[in-house]
Amino acid sequence: MKILAFGASTSSQSINRQLAHHTASLVAGATVTELDLRDFDLPMFSVDTEASDGIPADAQRFLDTIRAHDAIIVSLAEHNGSYAAAFKNLYDWTSRIEYAVWSDKAMLLLATSPGERGGANVLAAAEATFPRMGADLKGTFSLPSFNDNFDADEGITDPDLAAKLRETVAVLSA
Repeated sequence: MKILAFGASTSSQSINRQLAHHTASLVAGATVTELDLRDFDLPMFSVDTEASDGIPADAQRFLDTIRAHDAIIVSLAEHNGSYAAAFKNLYDWTSRIEYAVWSDKAMLLLATSPGERGGANVLAAAEATFPRMGADLKGTFSLPSFNDNFDADEGITDPDLAAKLRETVAVLSA
């Protein structure tokens, strides 16, 4: 299975990137591509910019990357209760090429934050909209209090949360 894994954040220290990559490492036998949103340079979405300049090449590159994989693991950063601006911008541009951005790929949808809600708002928003835009949503997982429950070497340190993540990953592999 070829998996595309990324954190929907441009932070160099993204906790969501760490969670996505850790989760992908739990899929036995998978080949994982770790995508970094900082590698995509796009102007802010505007129909005026689209009309004058067309769709940026990086939006097509993102879509082509999605299409080249069997499954997607994305962990969403929550900024003021919603998507991070850079991710939303890339998502908006890509949807101008293909409304079904996620190309009917199997997907695990994750979120984490330093707080106790673990990105619950952004996870709920994506859970409601991503399937409409081509995600074959297999499971979701929220990791609360990232700094208390995750170690870079060990992964999720809380045994109950680690077991729940393994159960979520098993659904993707089934």
